Amino acid sequence: MDPRVRHTNSYLKPAQQIYQWIVAPIESELEKQKVDTILFCLGPGLRSLALSALHDGEKFLIEKYSIALIPAFNMIETEYNPSKNMQVLGMGASEFINHQSLPAVPTELKQITQEFFPGKAFINQDFTVKNLQYQRQKQKFGIIHLATHAEFKSGKPSNSYIQFWNQEKLNLDDIRNLKWHQPKVELLVLSACKTAVGDKQAELGFAGLAVQAGVKSALASLWYVSDVGTLALMNEFYQHFQKISLKAEALRQAQIAMLKGKVNLKKGELHGSGSNVKLPQELAKYGDENLSHPYYWAAFTIIGNPW
Repeated sequence: MDPRVRHTNSYLKPAQQIYQWIVAPIESELEKQKVDTILFCLGPGLRSLALSALHDGEKFLIEKYSIALIPAFNMIETEYNPSKNMQVLGMGASEFINHQSLPAVPTELKQITQEFFPGKAFINQDFTVKNLQYQRQKQKFGIIHLATHAEFKSGKPSNSYIQFWNQEKLNLDDIRNLKWHQPKVELLVLSACKTAVGDKQAELGFAGLAVQAGVKSALASLWYVSDVGTLALMNEFYQHFQKISLKAEALRQAQIAMLKGKVNLKKGELHGSGSNVKLPQELAKYGDENLSHPYYWAAFTIIGNPW
């Protein structure tokens, strides 16, 4: 979604039309069966849909159902493991050579590893593929959170990458080599741009490939969301995940909090549904802003196991 439309409702007409095509024909059956979670298995050309923002004329789809995207039914693990005993490994970068800085990343990692889940955080020069592998072998982390830039390009998987510190990159075709199932990763969070989108060669992008390579679930974005917008969503998601322990439902609650205007920027602080976070100096330029537009929350999706 183009950030220039974040103060308009231009998304509404297509969101309602797609709802009528995809959801409306089965809605009575969904209600009859008391369905609360929908898994979408979509073909090429449809995987970049912001499913949570589909609209029935009165409500967004996310207000009625938890949502997850799956590569294929035989590629997801259906068992449920509660999140309350999980440790989180948070890694990322705020400074880059060939990309714009991400000043919210230190705050994002601090919130996740100190406020919501026990864990460890590594930033900038400690954000290397070698350290990621070392920390995972040293200790079991149920959640891996990577806050950085990612570039997704059409064509060969080697064209796409997740940016690590300095010039180091993890290419799409190398992601399988990280052995996500040894030990098992319950949730991989890719707090970066367009990491959920793929083309015909790359399937569902980094997140989809990670699921295929052994990660139970991945949380990723369909388009680039502003640094502070990502911080807001992640802060809400982990806050709810800590309590609910259901991935897709925690994301649903985070998105609902944002669309209902419970999350906003005021006087250099991020005001959330349950807590306030003081923003770093570099983000004070944003001023006061409401984060209820789908641009800020609809990009994020769960891929794989929704529980």
